[in-house]
Amino acid sequence: MTEDPQPPTRNVHHLNPRSLRGLAHPLRMRLLSSLRLDGPATASQLAARLGESSGATSYHLRQLAEYGFVEDDPERGKGRERWWRSAHQGTRTDEDLIRDRDPEVQGALSTLLYEYAAQRAQEVNTWIATRHEWSQEWDEAADTSDFTLRLTPAQVRELSHKVSELMESYRDLAPEEGAPDAAQVRVHSHIFPARPLADND
Repeated sequence: MTEDPQPPTRNVHHLNPRSLRGLAHPLRMRLLSSLRLDGPATASQLAARLGESSGATSYHLRQLAEYGFVEDDPERGKGRERWWRSAHQGTRTDEDLIRDRDPEVQGALSTLLYEYAAQRAQEVNTWIATRHEWSQEWDEAADTSDFTLRLTPAQVRELSHKVSELMESYRDLAPEEGAPDAAQVRVHSHIFPARPLADND
């Protein structure tokens, strides 16, 4: 239920019902993801990146700003065109929001989760389509494993927390900017119960 789960020390936006409704739109989610992964940009640049019109990206960027997800980039916004950046490093869906039984909240949450799943699937597909463009070393290092475990909800929470801690530990090991053999790496985490096929009969 969490995108990029992080300890409280990082700059993470904790969703509430209002901000969830503001984010749960496919283009807004793609805009925010692009700003986080690719860095600050103008509405025109984002339109080119995402294959959208600049009118659409401008409108949805303003909506994201209203809900606190993006902000002006003062280091770049000195010309006529407005530059945008993500206001946070990640987004977290807390348990209170998941427990909220309001149909509108749950509908928005489902939209959010479906779009996250689609974005992550697209990232994997892009890697598969372009892996020949990377070195053999990168091709051998990449991984698309999956695991099936039998756990209780409490153990799943513990596992999720430990995975997040491990990811955070690698932030401290990040090579310096410009290191020749370094690249931005995406790590996806999905932990969910899978009903055995026999139970579906």
